[in-house]
Amino acid sequence: MKRTAAVMAAALGLAAGLTLLTAGPALAHEVRRVGAYQFIVGFGDEPPYAGLKNSVQLTLSKGGKPVTDLTDSLKVEVIVGTQKMLLPLEATFDPDTGIGTPGDYRAWFIPTAPGKYTFHFFGSIGTPNIDQSFASGPTTFNDVVDPAQVEFPAKVPSGAQIAARLDREVPRLTNAIQAVDGRSADRAGSARTLALVGVVLGGLGLALGGTAFVVARRRVSTPPPPAPAERHLTPEAERS
Repeated sequence: MKRTAAVMAAALGLAAGLTLLTAGPALAHEVRRVGAYQFIVGFGDEPPYAGLKNSVQLTLSKGGKPVTDLTDSLKVEVIVGTQKMLLPLEATFDPDTGIGTPGDYRAWFIPTAPGKYTFHFFGSIGTPNIDQSFASGPTTFNDVVDPAQVEFPAKVPSGAQIAARLDREVPRLTNAIQAVDGRSADRAGSARTLALVGVVLGGLGLALGGTAFVVARRRVSTPPPPAPAERHLTPEAERS
């Protein structure tokens, strides 16, 4: 009997241990009592990787029952350093279809930099005013991590790394383009000058050609002067 009880106790202990190990990732959230409500806050996907879509996850309950009628009176902003971004909270539960998890609310975004993130909830749920901040850390929920730690076989540059590379390369490319544009402008200026000279010379040539044509037409159309009339002398005039 004692042996059976010992075996059962060991089995229960093993089951409890496995349950805790299995539930480990789901427990990477901070649980906090806020008035009559319980907030469970963390990233929707743990661990969160920079550059991958994720969400602020709020599991809201009151008296042990999920709150399914939260309105937009409660807001959340994501804070990293001095930067802030306000996000809308969306319920994942649809009461008409029963799909989703009651009391589960998300604010979707893509964390772009590794490090600590703070989720600031403010507004109201019914009557009580809410002003609560939840920061990532060892005892709450995971910081955002660099995905290079799990990338295989090739390491893909992150958006921040690409942006930094562009910040270095863009000034150099801009200077090169301006230099090319300057030389092109000089060549274009010379070409415009030559074109203007050509237009002026062409105009003068047309003017001279027109004048010569008019003069030639006048010479052709003007009749020659009449020849002087011959005088015929009578015999009397010849004898005199």
